[in-house]
Amino acid sequence: MKTQTKFKIGDSVKVKANVKDPDFDIYIEGWQGRISGIEEDGNLIHFKLDSLTLDKMPDPFIDQCEEDGLDWTEMVLEASELEVSKPRDTEKDVKKKIKELSRKHAYSYLGEQGKRIQKVLKNINPDNVWKNMEAWGNHFKNVLQFPFEAEVSEVQDDGPLDAGDKVKVVEVTDVDDLYGVIVKVRQGRKGYYFPLCDLEVCDKKSSNYTPVNDYAVWFANR
Repeated sequence: MKTQTKFKIGDSVKVKANVKDPDFDIYIEGWQGRISGIEEDGNLIHFKLDSLTLDKMPDPFIDQCEEDGLDWTEMVLEASELEVSKPRDTEKDVKKKIKELSRKHAYSYLGEQGKRIQKVLKNINPDNVWKNMEAWGNHFKNVLQFPFEAEVSEVQDDGPLDAGDKVKVVEVTDVDDLYGVIVKVRQGRKGYYFPLCDLEVCDKKSSNYTPVNDYAVWFANR
């Protein structure tokens, strides 16, 4: 038998006192949103969070949701945990806030590595390829210790180097919107210019290993 509910699609609702998030052990009293779905028995309510709630949502909460593959823009709670409220914004405001936060947490799904990547690319639009590449180039000039040994990690379509070749990385020379950060490498007496995204630092204990690996993962997932 269906349970009668006082809610309907599109209603604004607010979370009551002493209610915790069903996936995380945090209180979410006062979180608000608009109902997007009501399950058949009327006991479970789906609602999309409003922009004010999203704006106050803790960064670690969003990071963990991204890492766990959970949707942080919408919630599902029991009808008894919600009450009708007045809308505080528009759906346009919600879309704008989600876009802003999605950019900020673009790599949170990568866990700790994602946090390091976001620190390098802080406040840069993920769609601005050149600015992102430039940020990595500047980052490497500050954190990498030259020279260092590296191995070509990707099969190359052409050129003198291929997967498995060992080289000595001498310096960062340029950034390119297609190939990314370009470094000067040496193999014996010969010198080449090569994309850093296709290199892996040989010494995994080296301070160079993590930043170069972070960059390679970012480049592959950008």
